[in-house]
Amino acid sequence: MAADGWSHVILDGKLFNTDRLAETTTSVKGETIDAWYSGKHRDFGANIQAVIRPDGLPIWTSDAMPGHLHDLTCAHHLDVTGALYWAASQLHLPTLADSGYEGAGQGIHTPYKQPADSRRLAPDNRAYNTMLRSMRCLGERGFAILTGRWRTLRHTTASPRGIGDIVRAALHLTHVEYRYLPDSC
Repeated sequence: MAADGWSHVILDGKLFNTDRLAETTTSVKGETIDAWYSGKHRDFGANIQAVIRPDGLPIWTSDAMPGHLHDLTCAHHLDVTGALYWAASQLHLPTLADSGYEGAGQGIHTPYKQPADSRRLAPDNRAYNTMLRSMRCLGERGFAILTGRWRTLRHTTASPRGIGDIVRAALHLTHVEYRYLPDSC
């Protein structure tokens, strides 16, 4: 990673749509909810996390997590944050992420949020957000490469638990197509 000249990596998550699966879980409020339903997206699906190169090519994708989980929660459950902390401290390879990862910890950079009292962000914080978003925007390209090239990822009728395997297979085929074949594969 750092040896390849990368200045950073990008962490992003995406909900991959699927047909409804009747699996329930208990919410943090103690209510019974559908595990694969994302209230944010108002759709059923699996949450997949990805680490993406600075040029937008995804290099790793996670197992499928239930759609009701927040991106940061998924990253913690999958211990992605631990690997990224190590990369930041040992390889000097920071991670850029969107506001869904706010509070992720050292080495994972997220934008500053607008103050709750309707004041504007300070000019240096606005500049930081602009710079971060301009560098991180190629991370959105990572999932676009996968879903644009592999139609089955746009909507699947498979069990949401298997979507991680399908995305990982598409990732490996994409690596072959882009001639990105790291030694660890």
